[in-house]
Amino acid sequence: MKYLSTRGGIPPLSFKEAVLSGLAEDGGLIVPERVPRLSDSEVESLRHLPYQDLAFRVFRLFVDDIPEEDLKILVARSYGTFTHPDITPVVRKGAFWILELFHGPTLAFKDIALQFLGNLFEYLLSERGERMNILGATSGDTGSAAIYGVRGRRNLTIFILHPHGRVSPVQALQMTTVTDPNVFNLAIEGTFDDCQAIVKRLFADLEFKRRYRLGAVNSINWARVLAQIVYYLWAYFRVSEAEGAERVRFSVPTGNFGDIFAGYLARRMLGDRVERLILATNENDILTRFVTRGDYSVRQVVPTISPSMDIQVASNFERYLYYLWGEDAGRVREAMERFAEEKRLSFSEEDLARVRRDFLSASVSQEETLRTIREFYQETGYILDPHTAVGVRAAREFPSDLPTICLATAHPAKFPEAVSRALGFPPPVPEPLRDLESRPRRVVILPAEVEAVRRFISEHAL
Repeated sequence: MKYLSTRGGIPPLSFKEAVLSGLAEDGGLIVPERVPRLSDSEVESLRHLPYQDLAFRVFRLFVDDIPEEDLKILVARSYGTFTHPDITPVVRKGAFWILELFHGPTLAFKDIALQFLGNLFEYLLSERGERMNILGATSGDTGSAAIYGVRGRRNLTIFILHPHGRVSPVQALQMTTVTDPNVFNLAIEGTFDDCQAIVKRLFADLEFKRRYRLGAVNSINWARVLAQIVYYLWAYFRVSEAEGAERVRFSVPTGNFGDIFAGYLARRMLGDRVERLILATNENDILTRFVTRGDYSVRQVVPTISPSMDIQVASNFERYLYYLWGEDAGRVREAMERFAEEKRLSFSEEDLARVRRDFLSASVSQEETLRTIREFYQETGYILDPHTAVGVRAAREFPSDLPTICLATAHPAKFPEAVSRALGFPPPVPEPLRDLESRPRRVVILPAEVEAVRRFISEHAL
């Protein structure tokens, strides 16, 4: 399997090269040369596998330059840190199935990809005798999951940018209380979009990228997307079997289009067994406006109680455009160059007809989010975090006879203020979060300026 850029300006890469590159050198995102469509017999051969075995089998479809035994060890090591034997259990609650993605070290879905990516980076760097400085931006959960994936690892330093005062207190503490010498937390005086733009600018500076051996952990890294495909297949197999149903829907809270893009690829692999994906946004609704009106235009970021989704420019959206437009890299390149200048894209009715075969979409207000947390608890006794509640509320907009699987992207204890507002009491606090307040912290506050971050990296990189 070779890998290409969405903008068509690089030679084909191996999987290892794609992982270490992060962002393609032409500014595009890396995608596989093809997405395998699973035959009926392949689906049946995967249906009853344990999670780790399923992950290995899915990875082998996309990875042909790592020996099988090494890949099996990487998978086992990555998911050995999870507290549930199913890794991502699926539970029936009321009218919906909840796919719990928060049983990893930082209690968020990002662990599923970033535990794997941290182990993969260490493996590849050791193999090559090289070092890497990881650079990433986070709207909340990516940062802590990336830090926990690489803290203390050999030949790796990590720089994580987060918007100062715009992530939840628990999310901030999970990042800033990791004081390993190879971890640098940078609180940027701006929004997540500012953080993401700085990261993209630095990756686009090819001389700087090469000199400091920059690597990516954001969902621009293909390995992140690959790891997330697995739990869509896992959930499909479990729910279709339990319900005796051939087809399902997924409802996915998303801001950066990474998680739902993995779902889109899973849908391509499974065919119409996944009827559609429900794209759920909060008041930062650029993706919903795209699906419902063909309006992909940047507006001001609105701070909400689901802060990981407080994003206007969805970095993985370019990957979807590549497939929407028939893998026409030239058209994608022109569109993204235009978007960089005009901050908007428009789409034809033909485009939108194709989009709506893939997605339904709804934007959910903060009041609706709180009401959903309250009502769902009253109905089922189950506590949703505010991001998951956005997905559940959007799913209610589109009632269906098909089983609907809602992705639970974080443990509710990561957002105690929002849950307390909804229920009148905080969620139970799991062991990993109990002493966060008392731990030492390390963080540097910087202005939302590329040069300030460039200077800091230059001074502290490996």
